[in-house]
Amino acid sequence: MSNLQVICIGEALIDKIINKSDFNFKNYLGGAPANVVCALRKLNVPAAFIGCLGDDDFGKKFITLFQQLNINIDFLQIAKESPTRIVKVIRDESGDRSFCGFVENKSYAFADEVLDKLLMINNIEKLKKQFLNTKYIVTGTNLLAFSKSAESLYFILDLAKNFRIKVIIDVNWRDIFWEYSEINKDTRLKKVKDFLHYADILKLASEEAYLFFNTNDPYKISKTLTKQPDVIITNGANPINWYLNGIEGSNKVIKHTSKIIDTTGAGDAFLAGLISRYFLDSNEYDYSKIKDNIKFASVCGLLTCFGEGAMEHQPEEKSVYQFLKDFGS
Repeated sequence: MSNLQVICIGEALIDKIINKSDFNFKNYLGGAPANVVCALRKLNVPAAFIGCLGDDDFGKKFITLFQQLNINIDFLQIAKESPTRIVKVIRDESGDRSFCGFVENKSYAFADEVLDKLLMINNIEKLKKQFLNTKYIVTGTNLLAFSKSAESLYFILDLAKNFRIKVIIDVNWRDIFWEYSEINKDTRLKKVKDFLHYADILKLASEEAYLFFNTNDPYKISKTLTKQPDVIITNGANPINWYLNGIEGSNKVIKHTSKIIDTTGAGDAFLAGLISRYFLDSNEYDYSKIKDNIKFASVCGLLTCFGEGAMEHQPEEKSVYQFLKDFGS
C-alpha cells in the first residue's frame, strides 16, 4: 500500500460471545483497534495495523482477513509462545454485552501484551517511511496494562511526534485487562489519564468521561489536556456530545425499527465512520458539517448492531448513504 493514511495500534482478539438466554457461544474476530482498521477499509480509507497475534488458528484468520481487506500488516508481530487472546462476552436479550474475563491459556501472557519494541527498532527506517504517509494513529488504552506492550505503544507515539501525525485515542476502558496487574486502581486510572495527553482527538463513553474527568462536558475535558483535543462523548441511546474544531454541539442518536442484535464493536464502527469523514473534508468544519459527520458515524455504528460480531456487519460507504437517504431525516 503506497498511500498509507491511518495506523491502528493495539489488540486483535477473539470475542467469545455467549448468549445469556441459552449460554450457547460463537467466536468472532474482534478487539477495538482491529475493529476500527477493518471498518476503515470498508469505508475506503487506506489503513495499517500494528499489533501482535498468536501463532495459532485465530491469528491465521486475522491475517487472512487483513489481507482480504488490503490492510497493511508490515508491522504485525507473531508471538510463537503466546496465544491470541479470547475474551468472554455475555450478551443479553437486548443485544447489550458485558465482558466477563478471558479464556485461560497455559502461557505466561497473551500475544497482544508482548508487542515488542525491539522488533520495530530493528526495522526503524521502514517504520519511519510508513510514518511519512500517515495522517492519523488510532489506539486505545488496553496495551497500557502490560509493561512490554505499554513500552511499545509509547515508543510508537513518541516517534510519531516527529512526523506531525495526529493521535486519536478511544479510551475503551476495560477493567479485565488490568486484573492481573500489580498496579493498584488509583495508579491505573492515573496512568491512563496521563496517556490521554497524547490525544489530538479523544473519544470516550459517558461513564469513562466521569471516571477520568468527573464530567461528561467535552469542552471542559478538552481544556484539561495538553493538546486541548477534539472530544467526542457517546452515551448509548442518549445524545452524542462533542467539541470539535472549537465548536460545541450535540447529536441525537438515530433510531430504527430493526432489532438490535449485538452492540459489540458499535463504538469502533462509529469512530471509523468519523475518521472517514475527516479524510474527505477540509479542516474547516462548521457546525452543520460536524453534525452531518457525526450522523454519518452514528449510522456506521448502528448498522454494525444489526448482526452478530463486531466486524461482520460493518457497513460500506454506499450502505451508509443509502440508510441516510431512507431514514436519515
